[in-house]
Parts: sequence; structure tokens; C-alpha cells
Amino acid sequence: MEYTSGSASWRDVVSRALRGLIRRRPGYRQPGWAAGVPLIALLAGMLFTTTATTAGGTTLREDRRPQLAQLINDRRAQLAASEERAAQLRAQVDEQAALVAGSDETIAEQQDRVVANRPAAGFTALAGPGIVIELDDAPRLTDLPDGASNDDLVVHQSDVQAVVNALWAGGAEAMSIMDVRVLATSAVRCVGNTLLLHGGVYSPPFRIAAIGDPAALQQALAESEGVQLFRDAVLHFQLGYQETVEPELTVRAFDGSASLRYATVPGSTR
Repeated sequence: MEYTSGSASWRDVVSRALRGLIRRRPGYRQPGWAAGVPLIALLAGMLFTTTATTAGGTTLREDRRPQLAQLINDRRAQLAASEERAAQLRAQVDEQAALVAGSDETIAEQQDRVVANRPAAGFTALAGPGIVIELDDAPRLTDLPDGASNDDLVVHQSDVQAVVNALWAGGAEAMSIMDVRVLATSAVRCVGNTLLLHGGVYSPPFRIAAIGDPAALQQALAESEGVQLFRDAVLHFQLGYQETVEPELTVRAFDGSASLRYATVPGSTR
């Protein structure tokens, strides 16, 4: 069936319905069911016209998930290209600074200061004994405990932050999440059950590695209220929690941008 949107289509539908309501000749009796045919035709015409107007030439039930997946892949490719370009530019800046430092004593002193502080800032790889924590979502349960919801079956931002804070409190010398170095300026954010960290998107299980005294790190985890709450949820909702001591662990250097968005001078009145 072909139909068009607009006033012309409406007039055509209404006129057909009116013709059906008018008796054709005296003495002619329409069957009882025939009286409803014009009304059905009128409603059908209204439905077709409304659908055509709403669709606007497109398919209303078209599955747009492939386009969304392609958009995500394109953005990831753009992010990877931007990160590669940024790394190249940082290398050029370092190269030019090193050249200038060869003839400028003040710049050379600042360069030495930067190099001395790079390990503490997280810009050099570090190896040593440590601990690895893995947090994972629970399997989808058919029968949830009373008062529970599906939201109780996933790892939340607060759970990851509790582990990270406990490890820092336990004396961690270096840390990574999903093999991404964590700095003092790193922010852990979750959207649904995915983790956002330095522009990357990661799915569970979330792997957190920390270098330091394994005994002190384990004690800090055991004393953390947030970590204990997650462990309780592990027992009730089958969430995943694994704690592994590693005699030799490597945390790679941070390779992203170190630019600060804003800064204040301690004691400044401005």
C-alpha cells in the first residue's frame, strides 16, 4: 500500500470514509458489519499517515547498534592516534630542552631536578615485590536475596577507590590499574560496570597492582572499611575478589600527558 503524508492524504482518507457512510440508494440495507468498515478505514488511514510523518523517510525499527559500535571504534582509533601524536610532541620537547640545557646552566639545573624526581612522580618503571588485587562482577543470579538488585552484582567506583586508597595507606611505592600507571593526579571513575582511567575504558575484572611490602599492603587492605564491605558483598552476591602476593612485580612508567589543568601556589592569596 502506498501513502503520502500531509493534508492531501488526510482529505483522501476522510472522503473515502464519508462515501462509505452514505447509503447508495433508498431501500438498500447494509449488513451490520459493513457500518464499521469506514471507521476502520479512517483509523487505518490516520495510523498510516502518522507513521509516515514520524518516520520521515527512515525505518522506524532500524537497529542502530552497529552504527553505535562503529562510532565507538572510530573514537577509540582517534584517541589512540592523538595519544601517539602527543607522545611524539613530548619527545620533541624533551629533545629541544636537552639541546638548550647544553648551553644554559639554569635550564640544565632544572633538567637535573626533573630527572631526579621522575621516579617519585611515576614517570619511570619500577620493579619489586608487591601485591595484585582483582575485582570482578558477580554472575547474573536468577534468585536475588531479599532487598537486593542487579546493582549489587557489579564492581563500583567506590570499591576500586577503597582498594587504591588502602594500598597507598599501606606504603605502596608504585601502582597501576589495568596496567596503567596511577599518579597523584589520577582519577578513578566508573560508568555502569566500566572503568574510565586516563581516557581509556576498561571492563572487569579490574586488576590493581602495587609494589611495596606485601605484608604491610595486606594488613592495610584488611583494615580498610571499604574493602571489608566489598568482601562482605563477595560472600553474599558472589562478586570476585582475589589477592595475590608477587615476589617480583613490574609497574610500567606513566606515558600520558603530565600537564596540569590548574594549580595554586601554597599560601597564595590569589
